Amino acid sequence: MEIIRLLEKTLLNRLVPNKVQLIFGTRRVGKTFLLNRIVSKTSYKNLVLQGEDIDVQQVLGQRSIANYQRLLGDTELLVIDEAQAIPEVGKVLKLIVDNFEGIRVIVTGSSAFDLANLSGEPLTGRASFHELYPIAQQELLPFENALQTIQNVEDRLLFGSYPELWNLPLGAAKAEYLKDMVNSYLLKDIMAYEGIRNSSKIRDLLRLIAFQLGKEVSMDELGKQLQMSKNTVEKYLDLCTKVFILKKVEAFSRNLRKEITKSARWYFWDVGVRNALINDFRPLVIRTDVGELWENYLISERLKVLKYTSSLSETFFWRTYDQQEIDWIEIKDGRIDAYEFKWQKKQAKIPKAFAEAYPEASFTVIHRENYLSFVTELASSV
Repeated sequence: MEIIRLLEKTLLNRLVPNKVQLIFGTRRVGKTFLLNRIVSKTSYKNLVLQGEDIDVQQVLGQRSIANYQRLLGDTELLVIDEAQAIPEVGKVLKLIVDNFEGIRVIVTGSSAFDLANLSGEPLTGRASFHELYPIAQQELLPFENALQTIQNVEDRLLFGSYPELWNLPLGAAKAEYLKDMVNSYLLKDIMAYEGIRNSSKIRDLLRLIAFQLGKEVSMDELGKQLQMSKNTVEKYLDLCTKVFILKKVEAFSRNLRKEITKSARWYFWDVGVRNALINDFRPLVIRTDVGELWENYLISERLKVLKYTSSLSETFFWRTYDQQEIDWIEIKDGRIDAYEFKWQKKQAKIPKAFAEAYPEASFTVIHRENYLSFVTELASSV
């Protein structure tokens, strides 16, 4: 099936003359498919280039207006896929958008390592940024009824939501695909960063994070286990966020002295990647980490909704030193919405300390019977 990405409409609306649209996301997340869709939806005369092609790199590397005139001619839409492979691509794009009246540009990159190169000073005021994630549940609504969504949720908790998985009917094939993708693409994107040479340390770090879903992570403790300095651990985790493997969620604190303030939790943008790292694709019925998988899934899906709708909501978790906690906090326009995640439908009370400190906040328990609106709508409460 051909899943239409939510970002498509946004990009089509943003295709204005002499502006660059930058799309970032992991490999295999569907960037090339999205580009092809956008090109097919427009009537602009287009030129599509592959940034990893050596000939493309050589031609674009000769930064002169005359050279680009020969290349572009009367092109109205320039598309460059995997542009991070082109040296000083930010300067290339600046020269093009500044000197070719009416040209529209779309560029993709597999990581944010070159974010400064792509979007720093050369493109100040000339670029918009977009992130593409694995398939969102919201993008599947046209293809599933409510019953099918319920039936498919276990598959998504095990294998995640990368686009090519929809063409693989068997669980074993999906598991192999994910393990190969982690080894061949995601870890290699991290290793491409200057100074990173030890892929085993990166993998070990990600595995440790995988076993600590929903828990605060101690940099000192991770460093001891990996025989690395705290600064190196922080550097590696930062790199993992820049290649869209991990998402950092910080603690919320405003009123209470006993609130944890300098802690963070880490979640995977895709739970299938998490399961591939620990090589565990067993059915949910025999697993002990269903609650953690459910929490990670809900958070990643909610973040996709917030990102694709350009919501200005801030997101946190909340916990006190005496172990009162809330899984998810959203703050927007002064409104505080708190959510607790439960795999089974259970009653849960708002923690007393939170209710007393933030009496204006809403509190909702998200479980399998009501989660769909949470992961597909932007409503401030569910």
